[in-house]
Amino acid sequence: MAGDMHTDSDKDGSLDRFDRAILAILAVDGRLPITELAQRIGLSKSPTQARLRRLIVEGYIRGFRAILDPRKLGMDHVAFTEVKLSDTREAALEAFRLAVLRIPEIEECHMIASSFDYLLKVRTADIRRYREVLGEKISSLPHVANTSTFVAMETVRDPHD
Repeated sequence: MAGDMHTDSDKDGSLDRFDRAILAILAVDGRLPITELAQRIGLSKSPTQARLRRLIVEGYIRGFRAILDPRKLGMDHVAFTEVKLSDTREAALEAFRLAVLRIPEIEECHMIASSFDYLLKVRTADIRRYREVLGEKISSLPHVANTSTFVAMETVRDPHD
């Protein structure tokens, strides 16, 4: 099939240069009108829309959202919390993961290959509120044996900036 609709990405599920350009541009400006996106990648509007829909359907683009400024919202205290679990069997890990999802102050949660099991990024208004979250919520999570906290003094690079 000729034209901009047929690419290597259509054949094997990989991304071609147009797909990668769409992703790179939208990662910086997700509100870009489709006409401007099409112009920037060098395709017409219809094939660009089709590619965008496919990238969404295939899960390359998980969604679009507003990026809020935590400082303006009074939520600029960031702490990283190491969590060591007392049980690391799959049922315990699953119970921990599900409980973490119910704590809005936990902005990120990563399983770590280290002397501890999880690393949490916790965002609160101040150290007092962090202590409450740590004592009331994080320490009460299933199978938590101990925690260790590192307070961020400055953010040099944030993926949302």
